[in-house]
Amino acid sequence: MIEVKKSPLTDGEFDRGVFAKCDIKKGELIHEAPVIAYPNEQHEHIEKTLLADYVFEYGLHHTALLLGYGMLFNHSYEPNAIYEINFDNHTFDYYAYKDIKAGEEILINYNGEVDNKDPLWFNKEEE
Repeated sequence: MIEVKKSPLTDGEFDRGVFAKCDIKKGELIHEAPVIAYPNEQHEHIEKTLLADYVFEYGLHHTALLLGYGMLFNHSYEPNAIYEINFDNHTFDYYAYKDIKAGEEILINYNGEVDNKDPLWFNKEEE
């Protein structure tokens, strides 16, 4: 259903994104990314690494590394997918927010909500 390919949206060393291999209908489950959670107090160590830009908040007291394709979805303020945290299964579940055509890059809003237009943390550093 999905694959990782070079993304035209990124220009860094790891210019990848997640793309649809077939048409995906609105509401359809795209991917379940297993979580490796760690206490927020340990995040200072992750901040010293490349992983700092790839982790997600996981409840009030934890941060999470996502396995599978979870950390490879790129950002858009007009996403075609959303994610929900499934604490019972310890996964981030990605769903189509709208119909997605085969070959289209699957994008999420890094702010967690589809309509949240707040500046992203890595753009705030540039200002």
